[in-house]
Amino acid sequence: MLPLLARAGEHDERPAIIDQNGTHSYRDLLFASRNVASCLLGDTHDLEEAPVAFMVPAGFEYAAVQWGIWQAGGVAVPLCVSHPSPELEYVVGDSKAQVVIAHPDFENALRPIAKARNILFHLTSDVLRSEIPSLPYLKLTRDALILYTSGTTGKPRGVVCTHHNLTAQITTLIEAWKWTPDDRILHVLPLHHTHGIVNALLCALWAGATCEILPRFDATKVWERFVHSDLTLFMAVPTIYSKLISGWEKAPEKERRKMSRACARLRLMVSGSAALPIDMFEKWEQISSHRLLERYGMTEIGMALSNPLEGERRAGFVGLPLPGVEVRLTDSSGQVLTQEHQAGEIQVRSEGVFQDYLGQPEATRQAFQDSWFRTGDEAIVENGYYRILGRSSVDIIKTGGHKVSALEIEEKFRTHPLIQECAVVGIEDEEWGERVCAAAIPGPGASLSPDELRRWGKERLAPYKNPSDWVIVTEFPRNTMGKVIKPAIRSWFQSPGSG
Repeated sequence: MLPLLARAGEHDERPAIIDQNGTHSYRDLLFASRNVASCLLGDTHDLEEAPVAFMVPAGFEYAAVQWGIWQAGGVAVPLCVSHPSPELEYVVGDSKAQVVIAHPDFENALRPIAKARNILFHLTSDVLRSEIPSLPYLKLTRDALILYTSGTTGKPRGVVCTHHNLTAQITTLIEAWKWTPDDRILHVLPLHHTHGIVNALLCALWAGATCEILPRFDATKVWERFVHSDLTLFMAVPTIYSKLISGWEKAPEKERRKMSRACARLRLMVSGSAALPIDMFEKWEQISSHRLLERYGMTEIGMALSNPLEGERRAGFVGLPLPGVEVRLTDSSGQVLTQEHQAGEIQVRSEGVFQDYLGQPEATRQAFQDSWFRTGDEAIVENGYYRILGRSSVDIIKTGGHKVSALEIEEKFRTHPLIQECAVVGIEDEEWGERVCAAAIPGPGASLSPDELRRWGKERLAPYKNPSDWVIVTEFPRNTMGKVIKPAIRSWFQSPGSG
């Protein structure tokens, strides 16, 4: 039996998952997942790594289906519940899924896709009621999970992880963040990414802890659970913390004090999946008494770097290599950098690093230098801690012979009292190589003048070489998109009349 499942058997009647349908024990989870496995196996003994795509809302049934796929010897391919039909079709097709499982809420979205590809289709209402079969013996070297990551260019790639990879990713975080059976985490993250699947759900279940799952993020409900539930952990992305801060600021003073006291009871709050702005780090500390633990990872490697659980957590830094993970920086020629304050690409080596990109051997080969995975992210080490400069293909701008971090400039602009959010991109320029362009969203009721912001930035952006000559600041249209996406901003800047 897989270690994750064997450990679950040790916790028996302890609560594993709490969702909108009630409390479910570890025994419930093992029983339900065996029913799923029975349905999937049918007359066969082993799925033999057949990909099984599934679309189930966050909650007990999600975990039961995921574990059932594994117990039957299949490879789990979680689908995003908010993706439109073309994206679902792509993942089902690219993964070569042999079976599709859907919650009844998603039957209309997935049954036509399965029918068009002549793929076996099941509803969760059926698979959870099957008889318990004889289950196959599973080695950790088997493929376990295919997650799709878009990167910065091209179509999403299927990242294949084995059970061994997942076990390494989980145990690394169990050790680093000291998970115990007494922990109780509030889960609000999507369950088609590493952050939600491994960091939050599987770590909790490995530890014998309780995972309280909300079907989707809602700031009001999260604050309610902070106040009324005996939580010990919370993990989120910066956007979620921003919404929680907004909710706290809108609350009456008496409620604010209650909300802040509730946060202080938790032992750990984590931020990841995107850079955490320093002003947000500081604001959340004022509200909650927590210095958020920021970490760094990606689909292909799990987590690689983390600020310490016990020790200094530095704003703007992602910390140190996690247990069992090796990290190094290399220059553009692949040479290993041995001195601090040298910017280079992050490369990672560990047991948690993925197997391959599904059906893309050349892309897999290019992703490694020797046995080290090339992340494509640039960083610098300062006093032992890693600081992310940005994605090499998106956030590192080469202008006037200098390499400039778009993330650092964004951080500077966020200190302006009238700016709510901004994004910085590089645009091709004959004179400078790339011209740095900043798209800014003003705060409520504020008005931004590009000329005024150029003057304001001249002093604050001095380290980036005479910004008044090359920084263009403009108000990005609010109605263009709800979320700032850098390729769209770059396209917008390049369109006539945008600058």
